[in-house]
Amino acid sequence: MVVICADQDVESYSSKSLEAWLRECRHCGVAVSGVGTATYILAKAGLLNDKYCTIHWEKLPGFSERYMEVPVAAVIYQVDGNIWTCAGGSASLDMMLHLVQRHFGDETVAGICEQAIVERVRAPNERQRLPLLQKHGISNQIMIKLIEQMEHHLAEPLSIEKLAKSVKRSRRQVERLFRRELGRSPLSYYRELRLERARMLLTQSAIPIVDIAIACGFISASHFSKSFRETYGMAPHEVRKGRVTSKQLFLDIPVNESTVNYPQAIDLAC
Repeated sequence: MVVICADQDVESYSSKSLEAWLRECRHCGVAVSGVGTATYILAKAGLLNDKYCTIHWEKLPGFSERYMEVPVAAVIYQVDGNIWTCAGGSASLDMMLHLVQRHFGDETVAGICEQAIVERVRAPNERQRLPLLQKHGISNQIMIKLIEQMEHHLAEPLSIEKLAKSVKRSRRQVERLFRRELGRSPLSYYRELRLERARMLLTQSAIPIVDIAIACGFISASHFSKSFRETYGMAPHEVRKGRVTSKQLFLDIPVNESTVNYPQAIDLAC
């Protein structure tokens, strides 16, 4: 198996030689894995066409906008044929334990977990982000449903009336619920969700600001800029201008695609 790791500024990184080598690996039946942000590198190499994948949740909005044809989900890891991707962090361990289980069985995995003091191996479809109960201390099921609805409708925000109707409550009841649970109005919280997505797109993509405004449910670029400045104290273009310059992640060494040599470890290809 080839395992690719990357830094936070991977979006603008490009290496034709690395991409060619990865394509040759796939052609030879070698399993290729992208850890965390390295999913970008696999996508640039064309390895994710018609493949399910994942990426760290902070990078997911920008990745989804850039590679609309690639099915991506906010789960801890995905295995689709010979392509393995994970969200990074502790999800890397879960994915590697899954690989060990395939080749060496449950007993070997149990031994590794005992040595590493791992209580359980998570399933690939487990979500990355903390449930709302842990994140906000919310246990009210109505609140959870309302927030999930908001998260699923950022580009075309639902009215508070529609949100209330979806949980069979009145607007006034929903207003009171948000005040009690989060200390702010549902409109305010909804706007925060949209602005947070916009901030991620500004720092992780080259999408024009006006398109980001539309993708996050704002009626105009000026309306978006005003709301963004009020929340973050900076204009959207200032945030984008202040992005850290990408660092070179790999040496761009020329590779002959027809004569690629692989290390012995590749015998673990799945």
